[in-house]
Amino acid sequence: MFLSKTSEVAAAADTLKKAVQSSNSDPSWIMHHVLDSNSINFEPFGTIYLPHLQLFGLDISITKHVFFIWIIAIVLIVFALIAAKGYKKSLVPKGISNFLEIIIIFIRDEIVKPSIGKGYESYLPYMLTLFMFILLSNLFGLIPYSTTVTSNIAVTAALAGISFVVTQYSGMKSYGVLKYFKNLIPSGMPGWIIPIIIPLEILGLFTKPFALCIRLFANMIAGHIVIFSLLGLIFIMHTIYVAPVSVGFALFIEMLELLVALIQAYVFTMLTALFIGMAKHSDH
Repeated sequence: MFLSKTSEVAAAADTLKKAVQSSNSDPSWIMHHVLDSNSINFEPFGTIYLPHLQLFGLDISITKHVFFIWIIAIVLIVFALIAAKGYKKSLVPKGISNFLEIIIIFIRDEIVKPSIGKGYESYLPYMLTLFMFILLSNLFGLIPYSTTVTSNIAVTAALAGISFVVTQYSGMKSYGVLKYFKNLIPSGMPGWIIPIIIPLEILGLFTKPFALCIRLFANMIAGHIVIFSLLGLIFIMHTIYVAPVSVGFALFIEMLELLVALIQAYVFTMLTALFIGMAKHSDH
């Protein structure tokens, strides 16, 4: 609750400056907060400009989202090391070890094991990493001066792409390449309809990761746009009397974002596990 209120105060201060500089019909100040950039804004304390890098003519500059992906990765590694160190001292988990064990058991027993079935153990580390990364990325967006990297479609596309590769590899590993694609066609299908079914099934292989990508991206970016739009009503209407309603609704949406952050991490992980299970047992 404290982080959310602090985040709103910091966002409102920066929003005021952008709104004053922009016309009432110009929404660029909202996208300024949502989109990726080559700087990290700490107004009113200043701005950190990230380095521009070129490699063989390609722009590989470190952006705000890339920087926070590194931060999230470091936090996850630190948590894992602390938990591992705790288990070396005692088999009874405490603190962070206890918290992570709850998440691990939930992901294992409620998502991975029922969805994938036999051989789920080899996929558990990936599923845990996927869930924790998405959850932490979503929650980081609620911290003042931070950003939500999962509101970048390039990030969600990369996550969905990895899940797609893991899914196809799992199916081909279980059946072989030819039989895996043969299993995509339902048995007993009339011969005349097979030319129609084959393109649809192949398209279906790509629509699944596409849905994962768009769902996570849309849910995370929508919440932020709504929050800043509500705050912007104060400056668009040029009156402070709308502030209690505007800020109140913005705080409600941000509280809702806490729930959305958890739900989206769960849904992405659950669907990935389900797709892998379908690929491994496509003949059923």
